[in-house]
Amino acid sequence: MEKEEVCTYFEDRVLKAKNQFERTVDCKHTEFDDLYPYMTEQPQFFWYKRYVAWQELLTVVKIAEDMDVEWKNLFLEKQAAFVEGRVLDAKVLDDWYEEQEKLETESSKNE
Repeated sequence: MEKEEVCTYFEDRVLKAKNQFERTVDCKHTEFDDLYPYMTEQPQFFWYKRYVAWQELLTVVKIAEDMDVEWKNLFLEKQAAFVEGRVLDAKVLDDWYEEQEKLETESSKNE
C-alpha cells in the first residue's frame, strides 16, 4: 500500500472507532450488543461496552500514530486530549460532547 492509502485507511478506522465509542456514550446499539445479546439486561454491561469501545479507539489511534497518520484533526481539541490521556472516566463521558454542543448552540443563536 502506498502511504496515502495507509493514511486514508487509518483515518477511516479511527473515525469508525470514534463513532462506535460515541454510540456507547449515547447508549445506542453497537456491534458489541450483537456479540453479547444476553448481557444487555445487565446494568454493568453499559460500562463494559464503553470500556471495550474506548479500548478499540485507543488501539486504533496508537497504530495510526505508529504509522505516522494524523488523527487529532478528526476530533475536537478536548476529545483529542481525552484520547491522549488514555483514561476512561466519568469526565470523559460527561464532557465528550461539551465543546461541540457549545458551538452548535452559538451557531443557532447567530442564525
